[in-house]
Amino acid sequence: MLQELHALPAGLLETAPHDLASLLGGPTLIHLVGNREPALFVSVLLHGNEPVGWNALRSLLIGYRKRFGTLRLPRTLSLFIGNVAAAAAGVRRLPGQPDYNRIWPGAESHPTPEHAMMRRIVTIMRRRGIFASVDIHSNTGYNPHYGCVNVLDNRYLHLATLFSRTLVYFTRPRGVQSIAMSRLGPAVTLECGKVGEKHGVDHARNYLDACLHLSALPQHPVASGDIDLFHTVAQVKLPEGVSFGFPPGQADILLSPELERFNFRELPCGTAFGRVNAPNGVRLEARDEQGRDVAERYFYIAHGELRLKLPVMPAMLTRNEAAIRQDCLCYLMERYS
Repeated sequence: MLQELHALPAGLLETAPHDLASLLGGPTLIHLVGNREPALFVSVLLHGNEPVGWNALRSLLIGYRKRFGTLRLPRTLSLFIGNVAAAAAGVRRLPGQPDYNRIWPGAESHPTPEHAMMRRIVTIMRRRGIFASVDIHSNTGYNPHYGCVNVLDNRYLHLATLFSRTLVYFTRPRGVQSIAMSRLGPAVTLECGKVGEKHGVDHARNYLDACLHLSALPQHPVASGDIDLFHTVAQVKLPEGVSFGFPPGQADILLSPELERFNFRELPCGTAFGRVNAPNGVRLEARDEQGRDVAERYFYIAHGELRLKLPVMPAMLTRNEAAIRQDCLCYLMERYS
């Protein structure tokens, strides 16, 4: 399934995300030689409805080409363009497809040909070596721009704070790109705000430009005043058999229309996430980093409302019902000292 190239196909940088499938035919790994080795590895469009990474990267490369008359890179770049079929349809993934950011080595899901493709990419990049890895995403709900790391190492933290002082440390869900690539070198996931925002594209473009110009990543600690670090303590999902929606609809649980405003706010005990209408109540699925069920630790129902039992900070809450069903309701975080 994987196409591996050593030059840009003609017209690629002028191609919009929804047209990449026609030009490339499928997932493609492209190696572009630069002045420094090893390569910066960048993955884009692991989710087809998040074009920010591709738009940022092609803008950057077009800029290099205009400046020098040819594509002259300060560092070798290895670029993985992921789910182009989903991008053509403008969706996270197509029916029957796995999530391209849940199938990298270490995934707990049932193996598919796409799992094998990601293993092959990691094998290729292990052989070639990487300077760092960057995976670029957007959110469907309102969130600040932030970086995610999976290893608490000074180089990884410096790589992330180059993008934002707001960082999230997580080790679950398994099978994400950044966890797999973090075994080869410093790795970060960028969350570039809401889908469609130009600022996200500009921010990612400038970040990639800075990364390509780095000669090394610092090994000294990040200054405490330069970082707000949070730790993901649970991933929260709505069970398949539970219907949900937003007022004025009808469902087992009607989520708060203000849900997205909770993102990256430290919420007090008793904060209501929604109104429960199911006669037997609703029990969320919440798993900690060890995969343990911790729903009762964080949620309870009182007076027909689903409420927080402990003060936490959520991320990735959205009103996009398809995103909630395909991924999760949210992640719960605590401040990390």
